Amino acid sequence: MPKNEKQILEGSRAIALTIKNIGPAVVSAYPITPQTHIVEDLAEFKADGRSGFEYVRAESEFAAASIILGASATGVRVYSATSSQGLLLMTEVVHNIAGLRLPVVMTCANRAISSPINIWNDHSDVITVRDAGWIQLFAANHQEAVNQHVLAYKLAEKLRLPVMINVDGFILTHSYEPVVIPGREKIRKYLPAYRPSAGSYLDPKNPVTLGAFFTPQDYMETREQLHHDLVASLPMIKNEYQAWKKIFHPSDDEASGPKTPGRMNIDNGLISYYGPQKPDTVVIALGSVIGTIRSALRDNPRIGVLKIKVYRPFPAAEIATCLQNAKNVAIIEKAVSLGQAGPLYTDIAAGLTEVETGSLSKYNKRLNLKNYIVGLGGRDVTEKMIIEIAKDVPKKNHYLKFIGQI
Repeated sequence: MPKNEKQILEGSRAIALTIKNIGPAVVSAYPITPQTHIVEDLAEFKADGRSGFEYVRAESEFAAASIILGASATGVRVYSATSSQGLLLMTEVVHNIAGLRLPVVMTCANRAISSPINIWNDHSDVITVRDAGWIQLFAANHQEAVNQHVLAYKLAEKLRLPVMINVDGFILTHSYEPVVIPGREKIRKYLPAYRPSAGSYLDPKNPVTLGAFFTPQDYMETREQLHHDLVASLPMIKNEYQAWKKIFHPSDDEASGPKTPGRMNIDNGLISYYGPQKPDTVVIALGSVIGTIRSALRDNPRIGVLKIKVYRPFPAAEIATCLQNAKNVAIIEKAVSLGQAGPLYTDIAAGLTEVETGSLSKYNKRLNLKNYIVGLGGRDVTEKMIIEIAKDVPKKNHYLKFIGQI
């Protein structure tokens, strides 16, 4: 295909081609469904001489994460991908990568976790590491997944924070959609070669210590600094997204939605909103279910759809602004914090609290927030379900509901 033109590709293939064009120095992974096609394609590129990265075969996900940690610590660009139980096996290293402030980029093909065994999509895996200190991005379609991988390397290397791109397993990894794969030259305009600053990586000529032993007198400050740096990255993510758009020029269907008279179309890199300026109801979600939600509610003039693109750090202020004119909010998610509620729901409810005073904001006092758990273990989420959820939101009967099948 000519460069920078649309082609029909499997989601995993599109991600692998994007990583090939970005050109990391080291790739290491262990195959796990539904992430497998990504790393199989990367191994093929290496074997055929189409890529120059070092491809390190690992005996487990824990080993793969350790390999990219070590490689990143030497000052080179790295990549890995995982899913479900594989991400859980990586958990110790995932926390170490963030604590070491290594600019690692990794794809998570989201899948349910055991037990019972299930290989289909939900967001249970990534939710287990949401507090590890990584920037977490969620893609709604193939093009957004491609775009976010390019953006992720820029963010990771500029902020010295690891970035995880979440793509729904099978729904995105194994389906085919029209997508533009940016060529190497175009990527280089936005993402130059990685040159870490002296003292930030292991170098025999300039010895440094990474991951030192910290006593109680010092450890807490490292956590505080990591937290503040993540929060401070929110405006930088917005700025980098604008810089990215100037080079790659995303079309409307790759951003928020079509331009329709009387409807707002906001896309700032953290969130995207499509709907009326003063909606009766706003529906909020992460990932590919956004496509179903938009399709189901496209003819409803009183409902807006809010897509969360960056889940960590959490864009609470942006969300609150989008909800300031709403009456009802339906938070639809493919995960549940067992014994509490959906994690996105609890984050939004907390975000609608005034940080300075600790009191409920004016939005939260009058907003009717409802939480709907859907799609666990790959259960289909249909347009009929979304329409029924939209009808149910104004009712005063519950705050949490599992929607299995309608």
